[in-house]
Amino acid sequence: MDRILIRGGQPLHGEIPIGGAKNAALPLMAAGLLTAERLVLTNVPLLADVHTMAALLRQHGIAVEPVTNDGRSLSLGGAIGSVEAPYDIVRKMRASILVLGPLLARMGEARVSLPGGCAIGTRPVDLHLKGLEQLGAVIRLEAGYVHAAAPRGLAGAKVVLPFASVGATENILMAASLARGTTVLANAAREPEIGDLALCLVAMGARIEGIGTDQLTIEGVAALHGATHPIIPDRIETGTYACAAAATGGAVLLKGARLDHLGAVARILREAGVEVEDAPGGLAVRRLNGLHGVDVMTEPYPGFPTDMQAQFMVLMSVADGAAMVTETIFENRFMHVPELNRMGARINVHGASAIVRGVASLSGAPVMATDLRASVSLILAGLAARGETVVNRVYHLDRGYEAVEQKLAACGAEIERIPG
Repeated sequence: MDRILIRGGQPLHGEIPIGGAKNAALPLMAAGLLTAERLVLTNVPLLADVHTMAALLRQHGIAVEPVTNDGRSLSLGGAIGSVEAPYDIVRKMRASILVLGPLLARMGEARVSLPGGCAIGTRPVDLHLKGLEQLGAVIRLEAGYVHAAAPRGLAGAKVVLPFASVGATENILMAASLARGTTVLANAAREPEIGDLALCLVAMGARIEGIGTDQLTIEGVAALHGATHPIIPDRIETGTYACAAAATGGAVLLKGARLDHLGAVARILREAGVEVEDAPGGLAVRRLNGLHGVDVMTEPYPGFPTDMQAQFMVLMSVADGAAMVTETIFENRFMHVPELNRMGARINVHGASAIVRGVASLSGAPVMATDLRASVSLILAGLAARGETVVNRVYHLDRGYEAVEQKLAACGAEIERIPG
């Protein structure tokens, strides 16, 4: 397996391009199942998860073709030849469950393997299934697969999510776009990626009101048509590189990043002593006089995202004072803590909270990544540490970060990938 070698201690200076959002690209690609016409997506990130979703769509019969030579524009569409999403593909990526709603809405049936993905705790799909059942689907679980059918088609309903689940919101939103009548989706998740999906569906002919709020009203239509849609920049990649600049004492321009999508991340970074400001072409980020410990709790958007928890913990590891980091979304997302402690961090976990006492500096060490965000957090720690760090098992990294070592090296980091 590939490893990442980092010789730390170099402040980052320069420009880092922010790619299209992975968590927007995947549901947008699944939306290609909703029409026989061509959906063209631009600003597509070049990530392993995007390739996995493309492979899944192709086996359903959807043509997924590059529009440009660099692969950053994709054309999707065509007749659906199979309603089964097989285990061999779905096990690689939890977002594969997002084909369930579109297949059911367009074809009246779907057979989708229960998903796999990062080992960060249970992420049940029961909210997806209950929401689709309220739209008229008949669902059974058998041999590791979700069997869903809508023999009389889907019909609009009032769906109240007990938890603002991003994936359930996306699946129900897509299915409701082709259902008969009106669907009201209450306690919907409000992440920018959901707004991006909704705007794309509207461009395809869907009728959706309340975009950006926690209540979406969808008036079903008989069919959707093709469209061209640009994917929003990745706010998690933006926050990650902002933490990298702050942890190393550097200053960077995050090209293409949007401040209005950061939610609580920008506020928390500023409280910690990091300047985050709009600048021509993106966001300017730099550490001011010093880093300060700040308590943070992960919450649904616009709260602090769970996908930024590990990166922020690295920042708190080299800040003055202490910080409490509380994880409320996933119960098993502190697996990076023992690895950070190997590098000299002082972190104690108590249930769902971690107490981080800042140290003067971290020390390079061999460490092992356990999931996507843990992988990049260990790279950030290596950048801030004295000496040499080797991050092992970085295959998760390519699922969510494009060319991370090249982007960091361009800003002065001593980092390289060692093929396994």
